[in-house]
Amino acid sequence: MSKPLIYQMLPRLWGNIRGGQKPWGTVEENGTGTFSGIDSETFAYLRSMGFSHVWYTGIIRHATACDTRGCSRSDQSWVKGNAGSPYSISDYFDVNPYLADNPDNRMAEFEDLVRRTHEAGLKVIIDFVPNHVARDYGKHSPEPIINGIDANGHPVLGANDDKSVHWTAENDFYYYPGQHLRLPVKGSSYKEYPAKASGNCFTAEPGINDWFDTIRINYCDFHTSTWDKVLEIIRFWASKGVDGFRCDMVELVPVEFMTWLIKSAKAEYKDLIFIAEVYQKHQYSTYVRKVGFDYLYDKSGLYDAIKDIVRKNTSDSMSQAGEWQSTRRITGNWQFLGDLQPRMLNFLENHDEPRFGSPEICGDPENSMASLYTSLFLNTAPFMVYFGEEVGECGQDVEGMSGQNNRTTIFDWWKIGSVSRLYDEIHGGDALLPKERELLEKYRKALTMAATEPAVIKGTTYDLCYCNLGSWGFDRDRHFAFLRDYENSTLLFVCNFSDRDSELDVRIPEHAFSWMGLKKTAQLNPDAPLRVAVKAFDAIVLRLDSNDGSI
Repeated sequence: MSKPLIYQMLPRLWGNIRGGQKPWGTVEENGTGTFSGIDSETFAYLRSMGFSHVWYTGIIRHATACDTRGCSRSDQSWVKGNAGSPYSISDYFDVNPYLADNPDNRMAEFEDLVRRTHEAGLKVIIDFVPNHVARDYGKHSPEPIINGIDANGHPVLGANDDKSVHWTAENDFYYYPGQHLRLPVKGSSYKEYPAKASGNCFTAEPGINDWFDTIRINYCDFHTSTWDKVLEIIRFWASKGVDGFRCDMVELVPVEFMTWLIKSAKAEYKDLIFIAEVYQKHQYSTYVRKVGFDYLYDKSGLYDAIKDIVRKNTSDSMSQAGEWQSTRRITGNWQFLGDLQPRMLNFLENHDEPRFGSPEICGDPENSMASLYTSLFLNTAPFMVYFGEEVGECGQDVEGMSGQNNRTTIFDWWKIGSVSRLYDEIHGGDALLPKERELLEKYRKALTMAATEPAVIKGTTYDLCYCNLGSWGFDRDRHFAFLRDYENSTLLFVCNFSDRDSELDVRIPEHAFSWMGLKKTAQLNPDAPLRVAVKAFDAIVLRLDSNDGSI
């Protein structure tokens, strides 16, 4: 048993150390990472950090404005950015040609990446996007397409649809007979008739903030041929050795379909992992207990709580922030989850969210330690790191489609400075800036502890905040303390979410001693609080030896 630690990586951006940084640049100008760039040094680095899984984001072939490196250009009117969105999939049975050294050999190169990942002792996760596909889905499928099946024997969504009706259970997509698609892009000459519903809206006229680069899949809440076609997608990638799927926006597809899909897939591949991107906390139980997901994003729970605390829980804003932005919110989410807690996926960053060290959240990557220790160590749930997070990437580049939005682009060809320096560093260079190297070592220490410490991997959690009301220096709105315990190993974590260095007492109550079997001593007992010092936005961990009470 181990605590899953996931590294999310965009192969397009990882290893692109010789690329450029021209806004709206082409692949020739800015370059791209490749499957082969994820090499033995990369795997050695990931293992040294304690990771167990790699989520390769943007593997499956998606729409792009590129017509070189084996790609076939989709219409620029709706492709987002020059590189295109990984979530606008144009062929579910192919990989992106630009990721291959030899585009004609791209699937074999991907299979070799899977093999090398497994040989390094890591598992492979890729995206599964059940709700939508690219507007020109099927255009890139091998010809000829006969009776909805391409030349490789794979079903092509929409190939047999009756486009004269808005909806029928036999169709894979939704149509607007008699209406042309009207894109929210000035000067667009793209023709789609009849128009299809876009990924997040039912209209022939999607807005600028809609997912107009995609079309929505029609599932129904009962078994249809569309269900069978989508199951074939999962089977295909599982047969390639993929170990799990991060499932995009599952709340937009019927739970009946996802329940059937997971059960059917696991009947053939029992160890497959399914991770759900969900946002409605009141639905968490349904997606775990009924639908069968292994793990859920805890975005609307722990992530949002920590983000709001860091953004608002400072000395200047606390008087206006109120309790809802206090560290008590962490306790509230932990209590809400109950026995669902181990099924959550915790994180500080992913491709949808701002970089944690950006001005939008904590303003400096050095201010992330209290957040990291809480999210990583509070429970046995998996934890995910977004590539570059560990060296303080702040998402301040102006790439093109993304612009300067505190995020790392998923739409553009680009070289990320901090990631390039990290890549050079793990290949024997001396490229990281001193602050980047210092943060990397803090992450390495924390992650390897999470990967190896029994009290973290399988221990129980004891929240100490409730019993420290009135303790000297302990601020229940800015400090968060908890125990992790397993057999003879007990750890005390104290996290300071204040922008001020803090000295405080932490009291461990009688109940914790009896429940965890801690031995009382003169230095460690309910009547002798532990005095600790924690720097602003930082965290500490103390080992409490249950045999002799030493710290």
